[in-house]
Amino acid sequence: MNCDDLLAALNDYVDGTLDPSLCEKYRSHLEGCNPCQIVVDNIRQTISLYRAGEPYELPAELHEQLHNLLRTRWKAKFPSAQV
Repeated sequence: MNCDDLLAALNDYVDGTLDPSLCEKYRSHLEGCNPCQIVVDNIRQTISLYRAGEPYELPAELHEQLHNLLRTRWKAKFPSAQV
């Protein structure tokens, strides 16, 4: 197991859907690889924060500005697409 292997199946590992035989290889790699530990920890923390979060209603003016900005950038990137 190397860093590229770990990153290729990271979502399955974090979600707990990875084949159990591979999980041990992941754990062994993580024990000796601080950069991969940081990546996995950050993803887990992000998931936890997302699950614990509550919806936040944007002020109407900010919502409109964001909508317009996204529409403008979308049109610039995909000029033939209908928005």
